[in-house]
Amino acid sequence: MSDTGVTLVLSGGGAKTAAHVGAARALHEAGILPVRYVATSMGAVIGAALAAGVDGEALLERLPEIGRRGVARDPLGAVRGIFARALLRPAPLRRAIEAIVPARRFGDLAVPLTVTVTDLDTGELLLYGEGGADAPLLEVLTATCALPVYFPPHLLDGRRTGDGGLRGPLPLEAAALLARETVVAVDVGPGFDLAPPGVPVSSPAVVRAHDEAVGTLMATATAAHLALWRATPERPALVYVRPRVERSSTFRVGRVHQYAEDGYRAGREALTRWRGAHLTLPPQGAN
Repeated sequence: MSDTGVTLVLSGGGAKTAAHVGAARALHEAGILPVRYVATSMGAVIGAALAAGVDGEALLERLPEIGRRGVARDPLGAVRGIFARALLRPAPLRRAIEAIVPARRFGDLAVPLTVTVTDLDTGELLLYGEGGADAPLLEVLTATCALPVYFPPHLLDGRRTGDGGLRGPLPLEAAALLARETVVAVDVGPGFDLAPPGVPVSSPAVVRAHDEAVGTLMATATAAHLALWRATPERPALVYVRPRVERSSTFRVGRVHQYAEDGYRAGREALTRWRGAHLTLPPQGAN
């Protein structure tokens, strides 16, 4: 692996995407810097903040605002029931993203960023930022986090759009179009290796059923994209980072520091395993 830079691919995964902060720290300690970010869903919010120069620790302090600002709880959602457009309101989500990401345009970012979004009517994968269309950064980040059932469709460039993870929770499809250097992909999205939830699950049964169905489809998509990448010799080398993930942790923003540590450990382990990396890693916890 060259130490001149990598494409850093960041998955969706709600609060678990705090692991991306830890993985980025492991790369930094190894002397590896992203030359671009390719990200989706909440991973795109993390990627945008890092690309804007937000310090990792400061970012971890901001993430719990997602819960405190009401994104993770909407007391009217249960009352509206099946007649609601979505379980959660989009306005608090946008305000939370605005508090986390200081930049307002893709051009304001110090490191190029590509964000994936899904056209809900055609199923098309839409790219914004480097290698894609231009639009206000906050609008794109709100769109890519708009997972159906939880959030209503987001109107972007005249299209009804939603979570980019619907096309691929680990956006390797987009990375294949852009990356020429080694790709480091950090995956905290759904998978068939999920651990049981660390605390009792309190969400309604119908919501859990939705999460399980969507999670199965997303896990299958990730497995297929990984297999395709590894079976295509002309694609850049891939370093796959899979921190420990557990079920039903999408909105557990109170655990972001633990998730970041999980990402840090997984990042170091993946770099150490990488054949031909020739990295000399400092002791864990070194600055």
